[in-house]
Amino acid sequence: MDVVGPPVPGSEEILTPAALEFLALLHDQFADARTELLLTRQRRTREIAAGADPDFLPVTRAVREDSSWRVAGAAGAPGLSDRRVEITGPTDPKMTINALNSGARVWLADAEDASSPTWENVVGGQRALRSAIRGELTFEAPSPDGRTPGKRYALNTSELTKMPTIVFRPRGWHLFESHLAYTGTDGSTQPASGSLVDFGLYLFHNAAELIERGRGPYFYLPKLEGHREARLWNEVFELAQETLGIPRGTIRATVLIETLPAAFEMEEILYELREHCAGLNAGRWDYLFSVIKCFRNRGDSYVLPDRAQVTMTAPFMRAYTELLVATCHRRGAHAIGGMSAFIPDRRNPEVTEQAFAKVQADKEREAGDGFDGSWVAHPDLIPVARAAFDEVLGKRENQVERLRDDVTVGQAELLDVASARREGATITEAGLRTNISVGVRYIASWLRGTGAAALDSLMEDAATAEISRSQVWQWIHCHTVTDDGVAVTRELCESMLREFLRSTPRSRGDRVDDAAAIFREVAMGDEFPPFLTTSAYARYF
Repeated sequence: MDVVGPPVPGSEEILTPAALEFLALLHDQFADARTELLLTRQRRTREIAAGADPDFLPVTRAVREDSSWRVAGAAGAPGLSDRRVEITGPTDPKMTINALNSGARVWLADAEDASSPTWENVVGGQRALRSAIRGELTFEAPSPDGRTPGKRYALNTSELTKMPTIVFRPRGWHLFESHLAYTGTDGSTQPASGSLVDFGLYLFHNAAELIERGRGPYFYLPKLEGHREARLWNEVFELAQETLGIPRGTIRATVLIETLPAAFEMEEILYELREHCAGLNAGRWDYLFSVIKCFRNRGDSYVLPDRAQVTMTAPFMRAYTELLVATCHRRGAHAIGGMSAFIPDRRNPEVTEQAFAKVQADKEREAGDGFDGSWVAHPDLIPVARAAFDEVLGKRENQVERLRDDVTVGQAELLDVASARREGATITEAGLRTNISVGVRYIASWLRGTGAAALDSLMEDAATAEISRSQVWQWIHCHTVTDDGVAVTRELCESMLREFLRSTPRSRGDRVDDAAAIFREVAMGDEFPPFLTTSAYARYF
């Protein structure tokens, strides 16, 4: 494993010879299997786009019908029993300190959708986590005038034992790390796996320290599309624990069910990870993106309305979340709710009041449906989410014992995408303009190194940006006509994009032109790139 990226702050501390040797071992064992699974994933997505409906797997029926097995859950995993409020955010020093001082029960330390994978962010995020786990992290923000001291951030070290439990999210299997080059046993060289790099560095540097401090190495696993991908992660866990001398089962993983194929394999995913599995999470925004991606060529009945009008009460989304809760609790796993994108604005009381009301309704629905906890993206929303779950849980740590035997969800319910528009949601010209505006502005932020951006009083990350660009692509290719009578064409979208560029205030280094070029490629081209981040990463990183 060779470092081909430039030296950045933290390189000597994080990219040690021993750490690189550990990454090389993981790649020796699992790089080929990862490649094979990604090819299988691509074939399956193309088949669904061409007309094959996903369904529950006949070959794994015995796993689903065997009522005897359970996952490890929170047993023997200190800090994971009560997850009623989880805050999400990237791993830069400032956000790390704010998250750990927030009062949430869990912090999803996100190296994926909320992070821009600049080399500085990849290494710097690992460095911030390593320091934070040891109670040593501080940060001084640059001062506005460049002369006086900036604001200083520090961990509340007197409350270290009460800090949120860290659950780290590495990049998905599909992402690579171009600043590290792996040379395989056959002599060929390729970029390293982003997943194995993020996971390996975090585990190598922090597993022993976390265990010593009464926690453990816990992970969120993103973008899985089936149980074979979960099996590969389980094999990674087994080898990593053996190599580092960590007791088997110490690692615990929560899997994000955020792709349509994975919704049909929830039970099998739990089974493959069972001794390392804590639960599942309803990753709603990536799930919507996956639905659009899978059905992008399937015609009008599979076209979703404006992004803002697709709510969690849409029948196909409700089927997905209720199945997740029922599946988790039947197997002793936590069911964790998703993130409402609304965020408060401390300078605008009206926006803040609306955000609180919408997040409260969202979290009350999740707690009432049986979820054991949920995500928020802003510290001010923690009391709102906590109150909703406190009302249902009381003094209990979770409600895993609540079996949703009333839930009956099959293939038809999960695939009833048309239900969103039957409920009265519409496709509008304003929604198209919003998709273009949000997509370009988010990509520009991502290119500048910020992967979570507050835009129009919503927290946007890679998942929500994917919805925006994939809707534009689908509306163009399905010849969609908006409910106000406007035909969505490539020419119309190009005209709207040029109008956006003319009307947007510009500043030095804003990356808006680069972002527009990427948006044209991923939203308005003939082909549908599987992920906008892979296209942008290959071009600019």
